[in-house]
Amino acid sequence: MTDSLPHRPLSMLRAVVVAALIGVAFFLPQLFGGSSVAYSTLTTIALFAVMCYGVDVVLSYLGEVSLGHTVFWAIGGYVAALMSVHLGVNGWVTALATIGLSVAAATFLGLVTLRTREFVFSLVTYAAAVVTHEIAFNWDAVGGSDGTVGIPALKLPLGFFTYVGGTQEELWPIAFALLLLTLFFVARFRRSRLGTTALMVHMNPALATSLGVDQRRVRLAVFVISAPITALAGWLYAYQRAYVGPDMFEAYFLVMMLTAVVLVGRRILLGPLLGTAVLIIQQNLLSLGGDWNKVILGFVLAAVLIFWPAGLMGLVDHMRQRWLRKTRTNGRENKRSYMEEVQ
Repeated sequence: MTDSLPHRPLSMLRAVVVAALIGVAFFLPQLFGGSSVAYSTLTTIALFAVMCYGVDVVLSYLGEVSLGHTVFWAIGGYVAALMSVHLGVNGWVTALATIGLSVAAATFLGLVTLRTREFVFSLVTYAAAVVTHEIAFNWDAVGGSDGTVGIPALKLPLGFFTYVGGTQEELWPIAFALLLLTLFFVARFRRSRLGTTALMVHMNPALATSLGVDQRRVRLAVFVISAPITALAGWLYAYQRAYVGPDMFEAYFLVMMLTAVVLVGRRILLGPLLGTAVLIIQQNLLSLGGDWNKVILGFVLAAVLIFWPAGLMGLVDHMRQRWLRKTRTNGRENKRSYMEEVQ
């Protein structure tokens, strides 16, 4: 028991630092001037980062590239739009429906792809996204090619008070809370038995099999829990722009997910958030135009995969290792020169 006492001050200090950083992050829009642009940019960063964490769970812990997560992203948007416009229900109901439908869709797609790996897995999930896009584009019941417009402001009843997110400033606390919940969930997943088992299945499948791990069940569980993360981001995105249409299946969102995940590095808790922030800041504040932004996004993804497959953190670590080797080499040469002079 006494061994744990020295760790308590460190734990308390860590908690205080984390709380302080969360507080500073919450007031970032005001620190950047409090304009609608600041609130819109940071809200978009938050919800796009949540979108990317769903892909990160699958890519980092199963080693699979899911090209079908735009399906869950769109499910969140369509559920929020259709239920709020046609049924007039509040945000809690649409959020619960989003979670339920995304889990059901992920379970079905996961069962279909259980026997597939790597390239085939990516193709099957991409095919699911293409089929779902065609259904949404041609089915009038969900808005067809025109989509659904006039989505009302997000309403979240809280006892005797109803929070209304009608502006970017009002949506920011919701996006921030959703991001914090996502970070907490992913952090717990990383330390959970499922997370460590999934990583073992990815890194050493032979060892996992020898230990009696049901790899199919693990793969299915990880894929299913990743779906509502991305879907809830789509849910909030629908309220942010008050419109949902087939454009939610665009390759732009898929490339955004993959780029944000690999840009900083996999299995880094804040990696997708930092990657998303870099991409959105470039597009919102240093934009070269819609098509050029897409070109830049694709170029960044290709450059990272080709030149820095471990991400920017891998590049930093590589440069640090080179610097250390160079320092040791110079140290040995200086020592050798000194010994020769002494002799």
